[in-house]
Amino acid sequence: MWPPRRVVGEIVLTVLVALLAAGAEMAVNSGVPRVAAVTLATAVVAPLRRVLPATVLLAVVVASTEFSGLAPLVPVLAWSAGRRIAGIGAAVGTFAAAYLTGLVLTLVTDLPRSPAAWLVAALLLLVFVVLPGLVGRYSAQRRALVDTFREYNAQLLREREMTAEQARLRERQRIAQDMHDSLGHQLVLMSVHSGALEVDRELTGRQREAVRVLREASVAAMHELREVVGLLRDGTPVPESPEEAEAATRGVAGVEDLVAVSRRAGTTVELRTSGKARPLAPAVDHAAYRVAQEGLTNAHKHAPGAAITVALRYEPDSLIVEVANGPATTKAAHGVVSGGQGLTGLGERTRLVGGMVHAGPTAGGGFRLAGVLPYTPVESAAPVRAARGATATFVDASDDVRRQFPAGPGGEGGPVIDGNGLPKELVKAMRESRRRSGLAVGCGVAFGIGLLLVAAGGVGIWFLAQEADKAMIDRGEFDAVRVGQSEAEVRDRLPDGKSFLAGDLTKGAPPEPAGSTCLTLMSTEVGGWDTEPVFRFCFRDGKLIEKKSFDVEA
Repeated sequence: MWPPRRVVGEIVLTVLVALLAAGAEMAVNSGVPRVAAVTLATAVVAPLRRVLPATVLLAVVVASTEFSGLAPLVPVLAWSAGRRIAGIGAAVGTFAAAYLTGLVLTLVTDLPRSPAAWLVAALLLLVFVVLPGLVGRYSAQRRALVDTFREYNAQLLREREMTAEQARLRERQRIAQDMHDSLGHQLVLMSVHSGALEVDRELTGRQREAVRVLREASVAAMHELREVVGLLRDGTPVPESPEEAEAATRGVAGVEDLVAVSRRAGTTVELRTSGKARPLAPAVDHAAYRVAQEGLTNAHKHAPGAAITVALRYEPDSLIVEVANGPATTKAAHGVVSGGQGLTGLGERTRLVGGMVHAGPTAGGGFRLAGVLPYTPVESAAPVRAARGATATFVDASDDVRRQFPAGPGGEGGPVIDGNGLPKELVKAMRESRRRSGLAVGCGVAFGIGLLLVAAGGVGIWFLAQEADKAMIDRGEFDAVRVGQSEAEVRDRLPDGKSFLAGDLTKGAPPEPAGSTCLTLMSTEVGGWDTEPVFRFCFRDGKLIEKKSFDVEA
């Protein structure tokens, strides 16, 4: 199905050539029926050039020798045939047949005319048949070359994406395996040892509670580790137990569990909630949980024994999650690992949903961590790519500028894609294709120009010969004329001398006889560097009274 623009263009072109055909046919004083027939034939034949380019071209060239109105249609058909005929041999054969057929028919129908008319006809056939075909052929080859570049470029981008995806998956699997082998082993040891310590009869009730909290924390860490490993391996976490299913859906509702675990560890934690609770997007809900978790972790790590306050404030436009602790009451334990990556990752997480994080000391010597999270997450570059099904790899080809030009038929003025980054075999093949196309077009253009020059040279030589015959005679013709012959007899025998080649033949000439009229002609003999031989015939009273040969200034 053609697009509307092409349909409109085809209609406009058909109407235009039909009007030109009608005007050309009316110019030769044709009758109304003949003009109507030519116009209708043009309107019918013009669209057929897309289906039968060679047949339509040959038929119209033959018919144009009889119907002059079809002549404006010939260049259009030739251009279209050059674009649509497949194969160099078929194209050359079609245009050679059209040219020779038109030339022969012109010679046959206009046989009484002069050779100059035949040369003009040959020149016109070159201009209106061969040259449009060469232009159309070049346009089609250029479009095919650009389309090939586009297809190969799109294929290369797809292959590059596949390679990047495979590299990304391999790297994720390696990280997942390392995490499982190292962290998993340590967490299992923690869980086993804490479980064994929990049943020790020598522990007091408070110590047993602390050990139980440690065991539950190690088990929860194992669940989170399995979730992260599943995400790294195949991107889809699969809970293996009800506990893991519960851990996989953490949000604001899980903040109360975090507070309860901290309280069981012996820390004073207060949970405050203000405002009307509102539903949150999954990404925002998870970010709120992570803010509370990071705040509690930092408080336990850097301010052991300090009282902690966790606040959830539902504001009109955002949720504020705040964790604040007072100054430490006991010295922090040795060997606590703190690389500062928790707050950095938390800031990135909240930024992706359109929020922000503030962390800093308080006036009383404590520390405060607060996250401001909008109820509706703001799309950023990463979520947009995820929503489109793209992956954030080190080769983000989805944003590549070359992907903005889809492969397919292109028109004139389309993007020119270079060969940078293409395989060597592809570059070589494209160069060979471009060289062959350029050679074919170049040879065709050179052939057409050569024919034009030959035709123009022939017309020029013929024109000069015609002009020379009007103003030049040889010595034999001069000697054959006798003084005393009648003027009419002599003038019928000699040319009239009316030619631009004659110029001014009076410089240095002897004076003419009184009362006479003279005819001065050029001689075929070769003169000197600055002189030219001429013959002069003078008439008076209807007779030739003098003939003279002399040299004039060239």
